Amino acid sequence: MAPSQWAVLDRVADLYAAGEFVEAEAEARALAAAPRVRGGDPWLVPWLATFWACAAAIAHGRGAQVLPELEAMIEAAAHMDGGLYLRGKLLEVQSDRVLVLVQQDRCAEAEAEALDILRAITRLAYFTEVWQSELETLAYLAGAVNGQGRHEEAEAIARGNLPRADEPTAAVLQRVLVDSLNGQGRYEEALAEVRRLAPLGRAGSGAADLATATALHGLGRRGEAEAAARSALAACEQFLHPDHPRIRDARMLLTRITAKDPDSA
Repeated sequence: MAPSQWAVLDRVADLYAAGEFVEAEAEARALAAAPRVRGGDPWLVPWLATFWACAAAIAHGRGAQVLPELEAMIEAAAHMDGGLYLRGKLLEVQSDRVLVLVQQDRCAEAEAEALDILRAITRLAYFTEVWQSELETLAYLAGAVNGQGRHEEAEAIARGNLPRADEPTAAVLQRVLVDSLNGQGRYEEALAEVRRLAPLGRAGSGAADLATATALHGLGRRGEAEAAARSALAACEQFLHPDHPRIRDARMLLTRITAKDPDSA
């Protein structure tokens, strides 16, 4: 790959890290469509560029739209000779697909796929470092398990892996932990964990307030819950795509909180 193309990929990664998801996706897609330079592997540039484009779209809230691209990338990688480097990046693409499935409430599929990835990671661990992909996949597995109502199991996965996780995976595990506590009705514990949440960046916009609103609603503190839910919705609408599932969740929670109590009629 020419140095200029590496530089573009580095810039895309920087834009992604800064939460500039629209710009990151646009630059990645432009690179994917650019004419290939001579030398090197002709498939590597568009494949990596598409990887970043999809990652940016998912973080922004358009995961459902890029799911077919993720599946096409996984299929294409099966016919490429990229060695351990490609196999490592492929794990990231597969893990991103798990996240999208969780966001679409296809949690049983997400769980099965996450377990397949973890088995593949076990085989690769002898040849290359894959611990970051392993932790990311475990975080999404916890989300899939939690989405199926197995909150205690999700809590165990999150707590068991938090001590060895670096950012941003630690933030994802913390959010799953909070969600699992809310799912168990342990609202005071959930509120305590929310206060320990690491900075989430733009991809996590509204997540902490949404978890707080859920816990406060569970405790019957409706006024505080409504304020937190409105704050979550405002943050989501400011930084995330309108299709982001967190916007849907915030609106649904706000509707439940503000609905007239039938017992008061």
